[in-house]
Amino acid sequence: MPASPLCRLLAFAPLVVAVPSYAQTAPPKQVRLMVGFAAGGASDITARMIAPKLAEAFQTPFIVENRGGSGGLIATEAVSKAPPDGSMLLLMPAADAVQPAVRSRLPYDLERDFTPVARIVTGPWFLVVHPSVPARSVRELVALARAQPKKLNYATSGVGSSAHLSALVFSALANIEMVHVPYKGTSDGVTATAAGETDMIFASIPASKPLLAAKKIRVLGVSTRNRTELAPEQPTLHEAGVPGYDRSGWYGLLAPAGVPRDYVTRLNATIARVVDTREMKEAFNRQGLEPATTTPEAFGRFIRAEVAQNVKVVKSAGIRID
Repeated sequence: MPASPLCRLLAFAPLVVAVPSYAQTAPPKQVRLMVGFAAGGASDITARMIAPKLAEAFQTPFIVENRGGSGGLIATEAVSKAPPDGSMLLLMPAADAVQPAVRSRLPYDLERDFTPVARIVTGPWFLVVHPSVPARSVRELVALARAQPKKLNYATSGVGSSAHLSALVFSALANIEMVHVPYKGTSDGVTATAAGETDMIFASIPASKPLLAAKKIRVLGVSTRNRTELAPEQPTLHEAGVPGYDRSGWYGLLAPAGVPRDYVTRLNATIARVVDTREMKEAFNRQGLEPATTTPEAFGRFIRAEVAQNVKVVKSAGIRID
């Protein structure tokens, strides 16, 4: 017996409902993944590692575009003003969470103008000292700094950098005073510490290992709250004498505000799936990075907490870039 018109309509109904959902999740014809720093750095490496995986999953090109300058501000501003169609995304570094603390005016608002997608990886740091520093543990370093205020100095990659904020948080939690010596980049700072120009630095694990092997620097601990798989034998600063310490480099993905929710959800699920594969874990580990994916909501909370801590520390230290 032929199906009634009502039955034919009901059979077709699910297809009708599915069309708008697909239209919302369909990606743009091309996605530009903006990086606020030059090629070769950790931000650029992270972007170039995930871009091919996203392109494969979405069947659309994901083009990494480096737009350096002003500590990442130029790329961040570009994405804040991009249309909310998902055609431009931002590879957000920890440095972006420092900008609201060190600049009195920004051309964007991190909470208003962006939609968090996912944190991707974290980059633990080693606290390393020159071998001449008479401290073989974090507790000994803190005791030395307290006994001789402002005698010890530390290198960073510049005023207001993530490494600078990490050292300031360390000083605040340990209740010590040290002298800041800024350099043009992290590699310059590590080299300076190895040469004895500075006493210590928070340095990436890959940058530290060759100098550790050569015994030109000594590691006292790792910056993250929990021990890292990259160096499980190293104690955390939290457990080694500075309770509550938890800082690292990190990289995540932001979209402009107003991007369709299901597009964000799909991006987040894809990142979680590809980053947690053995292949990607090993590739990231070789760069001194660890997969640390989150939900969009958790990434948003993480950014707000990081910004709040940075603002507090910067205000206490009286730092301003503009």
